[in-house]
Amino acid sequence: MSTNNHSAHDVRSELRNPLKRARGLGSAQSGVGHWWTQRVTAAALVFLAIWFVLTVLGALHADYATARSIVAKPWNALLLVAFVLAVCWHAVLGLQVVIEDYVHTRWKEVVLLVLVKFIAVLGTLATLMAVLRVALGA
Repeated sequence: MSTNNHSAHDVRSELRNPLKRARGLGSAQSGVGHWWTQRVTAAALVFLAIWFVLTVLGALHADYATARSIVAKPWNALLLVAFVLAVCWHAVLGLQVVIEDYVHTRWKEVVLLVLVKFIAVLGTLATLMAVLRVALGA
């Protein structure tokens, strides 16, 4: 056997950028999942946003009791919850990409990512509480 034979792994590791190899950077194998999740939430938002706009336009000149009864209907409450979850999840995914691409100081990147996720969770929980309160008549 010759010592010049390389396995496929050796060839791939030789093709990596030397700086990435030194820093331990490279593919984390999670980019495809992130990409698909962003596309699925975007597709869901197309339909949910149309429903939301039509519902808001339908309740535009309604009084408070009528608007509240519209939100309290089970399908409307469910779709409103789905809309809020999709919006927040999609926003977090998009902002994560922007922060990772344009913030080059590691501690600032981490702080911003945590802050974005915290605000998204807080906003989602507040909205869900409001919808449930209206839907359950509390």
